[in-house]
Amino acid sequence: MTDLTAAALPSLAANVSVPTYDRSAVRSRIVHFGVGGFHRAHEAMYLDRLLEAGHTEWGLCGVGVLSFDAAMRDALAAQDDLYTLVTTAPDGTSAARVVGSIIEYLFVPDDPEAVVAKLADPDTAIVSLTITEGGYGIDDATGDYAPRDEATLADLDGATPPRSVMGLLTEALRRRRDAGIPAFTVMSCDNIQGNGHVARAALLGFAERRDAALSGWIAENVSFPNSMVDRITPVTTDETRDAIASEFGIRDRWPVRSESFEQWVLEDAFPAGRPPFDEVGVQLVDDVEPYELMKLRLLNASHQAMSYLGILSGTHYVHEVCTDPLFIDFLQGYMHDEAIPTLRAVPGIDLDAYCDQLIARFGSEAIRDTLARQVVDGSDRLPKFLLPVVREQLASGGRIDHAALVLAGWSVFLEGRTESGEQTPAVDSRLDELRAIVADDPARLLDYAPVFGDLGQNPRLREAYLAARASLAARGARGAIAEVNGA
Repeated sequence: MTDLTAAALPSLAANVSVPTYDRSAVRSRIVHFGVGGFHRAHEAMYLDRLLEAGHTEWGLCGVGVLSFDAAMRDALAAQDDLYTLVTTAPDGTSAARVVGSIIEYLFVPDDPEAVVAKLADPDTAIVSLTITEGGYGIDDATGDYAPRDEATLADLDGATPPRSVMGLLTEALRRRRDAGIPAFTVMSCDNIQGNGHVARAALLGFAERRDAALSGWIAENVSFPNSMVDRITPVTTDETRDAIASEFGIRDRWPVRSESFEQWVLEDAFPAGRPPFDEVGVQLVDDVEPYELMKLRLLNASHQAMSYLGILSGTHYVHEVCTDPLFIDFLQGYMHDEAIPTLRAVPGIDLDAYCDQLIARFGSEAIRDTLARQVVDGSDRLPKFLLPVVREQLASGGRIDHAALVLAGWSVFLEGRTESGEQTPAVDSRLDELRAIVADDPARLLDYAPVFGDLGQNPRLREAYLAARASLAARGARGAIAEVNGA
């Protein structure tokens, strides 16, 4: 068994791919906020490929903002910023690669000024983000900038030095403007429709409250490309660590396991320069929207569709529901009858084949993705993935019974118990408020404006939601699904 370090790379097993480039010669021209599992299975992997191909000016500087990011700081520091990425195909075969694209890691609570200085450095050309749906502070119902986290609110009140993502970006851009340094590009990699537009609204919203002139400069000089990112990446557990140690002989403090499938569709809008992403499999396009709507409304919304109902029925893993004919029929029905009618044509994509591919990906037992992971912060995810489908289907007179059952399942999930009496794995920044609402009257959940806006007042949706609640009460999750499947 070998502890992962730079010095240990030559001694790793032959079935582990390792960097052959000189990491000491790599420049970290991309700063990334939110170095979690998905970033390390996706953007960092693509950049590792570019470095391997000789483009050594495009390394990464990772940044941790929140207190729990200290664990990532310590894990990477102990391993010379290296980690193991293991990808698993649907047939169960795995491949391991030690990724070397993260060259340095900064932890904001340790030294916020060092982060600002790195962002303000003329060598920094791109700042990328995976800060989750809730990290931008945009109100889902109104589209307004309305941050709730303490660090952002403190920065808006004038805290110095800044400690929030938007505060750090704003201060760095102020310094670049004042020094005559061109602006960097802000590249969101979060699963949000129009993630570039959302990032722009958040940064301008913050800057406007601090310095209107600076906000105007940012609006004119900073590019915010949209992107669609896709790779299923479960949370790393001790089981993950043990399995990778057993199979590949590597003792890694924080490895990543993901599916073998990968996709990144990226708007080509980088005035400050960009890596040759297209050389390593990234699809550069003028318009990302058709691809992102496909992914958000088919893949991400399907995760919501399967997870609440699966958990209520006593299931724990994604592959368990996605090899169950009852759930497969339900998911295919949602995708074909409710989601696909809301999509535009997607260049180069056969949507029927894409849906079949999703079921195959979801059904991979080797990934062992949990339903609990899919339902974290449902009040942020449902408005971005599922509710846009509902809104368009209501406008067109289309079918909504699959989506209504998902919303009803969410409301029962919030009550706290599965059908067998187990506690539901509810994690949500609004959990106490949501639970109080459903305990008082489940029908009032649709009145909760931060999630539903005015959509919950639609009579047809209310009728379908209440009917789905009644079906769950009378038949349980599996019976309610069977009723929708037969409709």
